[in-house]
Amino acid sequence: MTLQRIRDLLPAQVRIPADPASVRRQGEEVAPERVGLDAQGLRAIDRALLAVYRSGAYPAVQFCLRKRGQIVLHRSYGHARGNGPRDPRAAAKTLLELDSPICLFSSSKAITAILVHKLAEEGGIELDAPVARYLPAFAQHGKGRVTISDVLSHRAGVPSLDIPRGERRVEMLNDWDAVVDRICAARGVLLRPVAYHAITGGYVLGEVIRRVTGRPIQDYLDAKIRRPLGMTHFTFGLPAEHRGQVALNYSAGLPVRFPVAPLIERALILPFDDVVAASNTEAFMDAVIPAGNLYATAEELSRFFQMLLDGGLWQGQRLLKAETIARAVRPRGRAVPDAMLMIPMRYSEGMMLGGVMSLFGPATRRAYGHLGFMNILGWADPKRQLSGALLVTGKAVLGPHLLPWGALMAQISRHG
Repeated sequence: MTLQRIRDLLPAQVRIPADPASVRRQGEEVAPERVGLDAQGLRAIDRALLAVYRSGAYPAVQFCLRKRGQIVLHRSYGHARGNGPRDPRAAAKTLLELDSPICLFSSSKAITAILVHKLAEEGGIELDAPVARYLPAFAQHGKGRVTISDVLSHRAGVPSLDIPRGERRVEMLNDWDAVVDRICAARGVLLRPVAYHAITGGYVLGEVIRRVTGRPIQDYLDAKIRRPLGMTHFTFGLPAEHRGQVALNYSAGLPVRFPVAPLIERALILPFDDVVAASNTEAFMDAVIPAGNLYATAEELSRFFQMLLDGGLWQGQRLLKAETIARAVRPRGRAVPDAMLMIPMRYSEGMMLGGVMSLFGPATRRAYGHLGFMNILGWADPKRQLSGALLVTGKAVLGPHLLPWGALMAQISRHG
């Protein structure tokens, strides 16, 4: 076996500096005692965050945690670019800043879902009505009874785009009308059973918003969420003027092989490494992908979930009714095996939900949020009055990073 072959079998790791403080940024934070937290417990969370970075899977880690609406931890570690697992040692490196935008990937679904619930609150749609009421072409091939609620909870029967392998490329996602037409023309499969819609559901929901409001989802996001919350980023795609700040994504961890590789390609159209590479292109940043390319900072994503936790209020301004949020986070059925992810999942109409053991840590049944490709997470935990966001740029499925990632969430659940 050659040396290169041996290297190919090992986890792709980031070079961690001897002194991680040299690549750390820290924002303004309140004293833990002001919000009822124990200082020692908060230090345990901070050590767990550092361990996530030290795992070597993430060139950049950005984190923000709020307790009772106040920021108690706002930290970043690493480089926005230049220190990927396969970057040469001599490569120019750019430190990650707290205001560096990072792609949320599937965590974007939570924001798109809330926009749909907002439209329902305003009387524009009924969540239990068929999609075809607003998008008639969607009724083709047995999908006429699929509701908006079904799309939000991954029960619409169109979990992936059926595109011949030779035609798959990220630029296709820039042609909004063509993607919507393809989804509408698709034959519904697995109608009603849960099957994660990695890309398709976002286009359907975005097109419904466009048909009803007469404007694209980007404009609706700007009017209802982004500007009221005072966000700098929080856009689908990334404007050209911010691309010099963006944190690039890198493949990391163990090589993605069978049986995981075909599952990822089925959901995301492209092979794993191609998805990562495509996410750093101008074409991807030009696109509007409601299920997968909202750009934000950890603080901004935490701010969004804090607004939900506060019943739709932000700095005295009501963005959503409390009952709208209550429906958005209400379970849609019990935990069942997801036909795409191949693991048990419990969804609301737009969120991944917590449990006895879940993405959000132990004893987090009331927590809600959304995971993003890979190991990105935004969430709210009503029981603990926490809202948080963990953004990472290393894309690793398997490897030694999983234990510290899980340990961080456990420490948050324990000490938050």
